[in-house]
Amino acid sequence: MSVDPTVFVAETADIAEDTSLQEGVKVWHLAQVREAAEIGPRTIVGRGSYIGTAVSVGADRKIQNYALVYEPTVIEEGVFIGPATVLTNDTYPRAIAPDGSQKSAGDWEAVGVTLRSGASVGARAVCVAPVTIGVWAMVAAGSVVTRDVPDFALVAGVPARRIGGVWPAGRKLESDGDAWVRPVSGDWYVEMNGQLESGEQHGI
Repeated sequence: MSVDPTVFVAETADIAEDTSLQEGVKVWHLAQVREAAEIGPRTIVGRGSYIGTAVSVGADRKIQNYALVYEPTVIEEGVFIGPATVLTNDTYPRAIAPDGSQKSAGDWEAVGVTLRSGASVGARAVCVAPVTIGVWAMVAAGSVVTRDVPDFALVAGVPARRIGGVWPAGRKLESDGDAWVRPVSGDWYVEMNGQLESGEQHGI
């Protein structure tokens, strides 16, 4: 494994030989990064985290302590994954087949979680694959996500349900009838086909 001089890897981290660690990556103590994983520039992999085989991690991500990221998760740029978050990959988990024989890797098809640009998943949340967390969406701590989360949505609970919207800075948008308002600026938005768009742009 060739390592960029700007990369930091703690002595106790377990990094596979064919892992790609790009410029400015930091991998902390007891983290494990599996074979063929790609860790994008300036990404932080926290203590005790697990990054599965061939997982693609984009630039400027924060994967906090003890997060479990199973293949084939895809993580786009600027994503935050909170401490002890779990991103699963098995829709029908079993240790054995109906005949009692032990299941192997070839007995199931891995499905993944996709986290779009700027998304955040709070501490101890579980995302049950296959699901997609939308652009700048936010999953509250302790939630269990079982369905796709739209762009800019704020979801919470078990199972997670939409409770509002969030702006890229992370602040919650306030509901004003059929519109969403940024408390500081007063800018307002409407939801069009699952997306937040400027109300003024649509003349509403």
